[in-house]
Amino acid sequence: MAEPARPPGGGGAGGEGLGRSRGGFTTKLHLSADGRCRPLSLIVTPGQRADCTQFKPVLEKIRVPKLGPGRPRKKPDSVAADKAYSNGPVRNYLRLRGIRHAIAEKSDSQAARQRRGSRGGRPPGFNEERYKKRNTVERAINKLKHARAVATRYDKRRYIYLGTATAAVLAIWLRA
Repeated sequence: MAEPARPPGGGGAGGEGLGRSRGGFTTKLHLSADGRCRPLSLIVTPGQRADCTQFKPVLEKIRVPKLGPGRPRKKPDSVAADKAYSNGPVRNYLRLRGIRHAIAEKSDSQAARQRRGSRGGRPPGFNEERYKKRNTVERAINKLKHARAVATRYDKRRYIYLGTATAAVLAIWLRA
């Protein structure tokens, strides 16, 4: 039996990074940002790719160099994410790495847990003050969109678009 055809821009190393989603033919930028809205890591995927599947690769790309000698820092103090990342694998990954997190629980997950009663387990820990800082990623994306080429996605190849977005990130870091 023949292998099914991959959609254009399947996300491979040389792929287009374009894919079909509800909004049409799009690309997604997955990124992490520090408390000053500066992007720390960046990944480009086709538009139909789910956000939670890229959580681990985005966190593993974080490298913050130290002022003195030593290895760059790879682990954030804490993570604040929206409900798209409220699932078991993400929470387990953060727990294994010892990273505190503030991720709101989805309403359907909460209802399922409560339906199970005492067998449903405890609700996950949630820190509202830390969760309020979640908007730093949205603000970092808005800063990236000031670069017209990033906002409009004129580049056809994924690696060229990633280079354009990286240049915009460098400009943000230089302004900060």
